[in-house]
Amino acid sequence: MKIFQKRLLAWLPRLVYQVWILASGRLLSQMGSGFTLFYAPIFFTDGVGLSRTAVGLGLGSAAISGVVGRLLGGSFADSAYWGRRRTLLLSAIISAIASFVLAIANDFPIFVLGNLLMGLGIGFYWPANEAAVADLTQPEQRNEAYAITRLADTVGLGLGVVLAGWFISVTGAYRMLFVIDGISFLIFFAVIYWAISETLRSSEYPIRSLNGWWMALTDRALLVYALVNVLLTTYLIQVSSTMPLYFSDFVPNRAAGIGLPNGVISGLFTWHIVLSVVLQIPIARWLNRLSRAQALTISSGFWGIGFAMIWLAGVMPIGNLLWAIVGLAVLAIATAAYMPAASSLVVELAPESLRGIYLGVNSQCWAIGYFIGPPLGGWALDQPRPWADLFWLGMAASVGAAILILQVLRRLVVERQTLAREEQRAEG
Repeated sequence: MKIFQKRLLAWLPRLVYQVWILASGRLLSQMGSGFTLFYAPIFFTDGVGLSRTAVGLGLGSAAISGVVGRLLGGSFADSAYWGRRRTLLLSAIISAIASFVLAIANDFPIFVLGNLLMGLGIGFYWPANEAAVADLTQPEQRNEAYAITRLADTVGLGLGVVLAGWFISVTGAYRMLFVIDGISFLIFFAVIYWAISETLRSSEYPIRSLNGWWMALTDRALLVYALVNVLLTTYLIQVSSTMPLYFSDFVPNRAAGIGLPNGVISGLFTWHIVLSVVLQIPIARWLNRLSRAQALTISSGFWGIGFAMIWLAGVMPIGNLLWAIVGLAVLAIATAAYMPAASSLVVELAPESLRGIYLGVNSQCWAIGYFIGPPLGGWALDQPRPWADLFWLGMAASVGAAILILQVLRRLVVERQTLAREEQRAEG
């Protein structure tokens, strides 16, 4: 047992304790989010009596406030007054209030208010958290540090969903899920307050927020990155929003004709999540030898292969389940390669005084991708065959555009690095 512990400790990334504390706090808060993620629509439809359309609109309202939260969160994270720590504290307290509002919601306006607050809290979180991780790590550590952050996210969410299922089966108390979620955010608040010190190094010449956003939005390399990142986040959301419906309504099933059973679909996505968790650190470590743009190019290639396999799962006369299993495994590799490299690349592009704002732009890409992805996938699955099947081939083909954009980005990054070295030599 001691030998195993020593090997595990030797295998884990050597990061400062604050990165591990941030990840642990995030794991706890994501467990609370997992409690409500899958059960909020069920409860507010069946328990409260809202229509499915109203529930969809309410949940979607979080995306609107999330955009505002990311804009403010990026600015606050770079502010000498707020900094990373206070912005994270603000995020935790807003998210806790949102959970308690949802716990008492009995009508549509209160339901929307809770979701607007939750979107705002999450929007504040991401730029500040990723900027703090960048502050606490060296460039060669960041891939693994961001891998740990995303790992905590995934594990916490998965544990929360499993525990919530057990809790509901035992008690049936849906509203308590939101109370527990709120408590998890308060614990996260306490962890940040007591264990995390401010990581922002005050700039000698502070940049005003509007000027900072103008600098970010006129940075060619960042804009090219944002374009490809919207594509990659659109791919990511297809796995959780469109693919389950495709497996349920289109993939052949020997026993019932068309549509895999719910239990099989659940098993497939459990396989995908577990593999994503297991592969996250090894892949991040392996990709450290490459540039961030090269890592994203590799991730894009796996997205294309994975989507092509999902198409085969839907159209092949035999072996459909096997194609689905292998396809989700390939997409797990694509996900594990994408997440750490994307954040690390943005940190490399950002001036130190604008990390929060640059990471806020990165976070906005996620918001846009999550806004585009579900409607696009839903529209595709509303089409008759073979068009619904060809959607996955279209997604695979679009990877070619992503790879071309990444080549442009790689050239811009190399030019920027060359210019920076020349300036350093001139100053020396």
